[in-house]
Amino acid sequence: MNAEKLSISLPRYLVQFIENYKLNKGCKSRSQVIEEALELLRNRELEESYRQASAEVDGDWDITIADGLADETW
Repeated sequence: MNAEKLSISLPRYLVQFIENYKLNKGCKSRSQVIEEALELLRNRELEESYRQASAEVDGDWDITIADGLADETW
């Protein structure tokens, strides 16, 4: 995996959380903990995008499914 090194500043309580999580969950490094957290955030954003997309109404689709073909035709 290609990786880029970053330098970030976090409040002490988050650094302690990362360290505790690393120790309790058997992560190899703090970077792995942060990577897992970012993947969760990324997945949450993706789920929200899918949720919004599925809520959109497509009038053309309504016309397509009402074109006279019934499920029995298939």
